[in-house]
Amino acid sequence: MPAPSDVIILWDVWRKGAQVVDLKDMFGGGGEAGNLLGLPTGDFDEIAADIVVFGADCATPYGSVGAYCAGGPFAIRTGAAAYAGDTGKVNFDLGGPVLPAGVRAVDAGDLSVDAVDAPGNRAKVENATKAVLQAGAVPILLGGDDSVPIPFLQAYEAHGPLTVLQIDAHIDWRDEVQGERMGLSSTMRRASEMRHVERIVQVGARGVGSAGMDALEAATAWGAHLIPAHELSAGGMERALDLIPARAQVVICFDCDALDPAIMPAVIAATAGGLSYGQALHLIKGVAAKARIAGFDLVEFMPERDRDQAGARTAAQLVTSVLGLVGRQVAEMR
Repeated sequence: MPAPSDVIILWDVWRKGAQVVDLKDMFGGGGEAGNLLGLPTGDFDEIAADIVVFGADCATPYGSVGAYCAGGPFAIRTGAAAYAGDTGKVNFDLGGPVLPAGVRAVDAGDLSVDAVDAPGNRAKVENATKAVLQAGAVPILLGGDDSVPIPFLQAYEAHGPLTVLQIDAHIDWRDEVQGERMGLSSTMRRASEMRHVERIVQVGARGVGSAGMDALEAATAWGAHLIPAHELSAGGMERALDLIPARAQVVICFDCDALDPAIMPAVIAATAGGLSYGQALHLIKGVAAKARIAGFDLVEFMPERDRDQAGARTAAQLVTSVLGLVGRQVAEMR
């Protein structure tokens, strides 16, 4: 039997060797380098796909924090690199292949945005989303801060009516912040003003954020349905799904801080009591079972707050499962 000191030395040698193991090789990863799951590269000018993934580092940053989620889309793609390259592999979160045979998904890369040109950023996000929708495809947007969903949702003006499901630690109903009305704290307030948005269901709010009573009262007065995180284990999950109309078109706006910080450290305002991965997946699968997922955005991923890519891998796993759920709906509609 080796001495304790020998065991320590052997462990150290193994640990250092393990650091150079490329999981892509072990998992058989491949595909187009840098793209989510190694998907083929797409082009907004000529879309030939059922699902289009694209990213935007920011839309309308506040001057006080800037584009603090820049690099988020790249980090999420990197989190999926180990199992990229074969969408026929089994995704056990869904009980079948990553994507059904015959469903084509592409990655159109990141939009070129500028932290000091908010109107230009919003136009780019809106126009890219419109191009995807006009091609009959489903957009999946990687962010970027939580101002990115405003132009994303606006792009659906000719494709409504919409139900918006926001999964977030915050309700985002402030009318303005520092004189800015299109920023990350006003996302659902601006969505409520879009005529094609007929219902808003908000899941996961918790703790103390920036919202004052005026924001809560505005949400309630408009008719937004709020299910705080602490209610999810006491029937809140079922209530949220009951609020999704059957056969509705649903755009899911998912903020990374909705998840518990134990599995999602890469956020600016980590708050205890968030959703587990299983709860988030259960909610999104429940929506897919009764309605059409017409779009999905994943925002508020802050790379510099991540730990050993734990958050990036969680985000990538979630996006991969959403991709598969949308792909299954596409296949069923054919």
